[in-house]
Amino acid sequence: MSLTFLRGGIHPPAHKDSTELEPIRDIEPGEVLFFPLSQHIGAPSVPVVAAGDTVRMGDRIADAAGFVSVPIHSSVSGTVVAIRPHMTLKGEPETCIEISNDGLYTPAEGYGEPRDPGSMTPDEIRNAIRDAGIVGLGGAGFPMHVKLAVKEPDTIDYLICNASECEPYLTSDARLMLERTADLVRGLGYLKTLFPKAKCLVGVEDNKPACIEALKKESGDVCEIVPLKARYPQGGERMLIQALTGRRLNSSLLPAQVGCVVVNVASVLAALDALEKNIPLIRKVMTVTGDAVNTPCNVRVSTGDLYSHVAEAAGGFSVTPEKMISGGPMMGIAMFTLDIPVVKTSASILALTKDPVAKKDMSPCIRCGACMQACPERLVPQYLALLSDRNNFELFERYGGMECIECGSCAYVCPAKRPLVQSMRYGRRETGALIRARKAAAQKAAGEGGKA
Repeated sequence: MSLTFLRGGIHPPAHKDSTELEPIRDIEPGEVLFFPLSQHIGAPSVPVVAAGDTVRMGDRIADAAGFVSVPIHSSVSGTVVAIRPHMTLKGEPETCIEISNDGLYTPAEGYGEPRDPGSMTPDEIRNAIRDAGIVGLGGAGFPMHVKLAVKEPDTIDYLICNASECEPYLTSDARLMLERTADLVRGLGYLKTLFPKAKCLVGVEDNKPACIEALKKESGDVCEIVPLKARYPQGGERMLIQALTGRRLNSSLLPAQVGCVVVNVASVLAALDALEKNIPLIRKVMTVTGDAVNTPCNVRVSTGDLYSHVAEAAGGFSVTPEKMISGGPMMGIAMFTLDIPVVKTSASILALTKDPVAKKDMSPCIRCGACMQACPERLVPQYLALLSDRNNFELFERYGGMECIECGSCAYVCPAKRPLVQSMRYGRRETGALIRARKAAAQKAAGEGGKA
């Protein structure tokens, strides 16, 4: 029997059939690449190169700016052109390291050299993952070494691999599971050594029977493969933990506080490459799909390469798309240009001939309650969206707005096509800023009181 979370959720069409059988193919990067300094949760990286410097493939071009930060590496060899603002997925220019690709791909010293993770201590494993610049590749971009740095490893009961890939259209993780099955299990084995008492669970949605079968053949005594009901947002961290362990998580808790550590398929494989081959995170597997795409496919691309080059190299568009999304249709980000760089958390290019949620089709809320039924966090999205739109962040926080996971289930079922998730995202961002300011003011007051 397939497991799932308790409440809410939706069943959008999967739209995976055009790429789920397409093997991953490599795309050579373009002539000029841009590496944003902020590709992860935490402090932006700090450049360690300057204009005119020569770099090799795998060279570190930016250092971590603290514990919750990671370095950035060049995915090509060539010359640093400049460190300047360039448009990114956030819709605004950000500081990027611009590198001209010499086409030689000369490797950095030590790049690709074999290592034995079995002889590494837990600290050495975490440090190798940190030095490789690996972050959570499921979308959030949380530095992986921080996630693995649990103060009391014996308190972790479950190491969970998120292999659900519940977002419609996306098939990159599924292809990795099929093409690097043994590697995935071996990588989980290394991570499992960090948590002596943990049981390793791999949660895979039951609409991927080939992945489940392949993983079960390789899993041995390393991990247990657990089928999950195909239901969105099954891959959300809170939903996944609830389905696999019965434990509940909210915005005030980290997974480690309920005895769990959650890692993504692509993150585990990136960690394996770092541990066994000394290869930093400079490649990403993405899905290029949608009804405006000539040849839907799964491609391995270089970080820093432009989306425009990836789309062209993957086969281009049959018509000019009306809607372009980085990521899936539920939690992805709409793009007004493809002149933006691939970053560590890039997942796909979804190009659609028609915009399914055009603003012109929006109408007033009819108070039907469909969004409440779909919300996996049991919130009242239409009311919280109203509070956000009116900048009433005090009530937004009081009525649980920060518990929203921005899954988009509410907007999907809304018959009035209200932009609920956009309003919730804005409310969470502004409320979060107010909460941080409030804490900072309290800490300052406490410090001044101590001096008095």
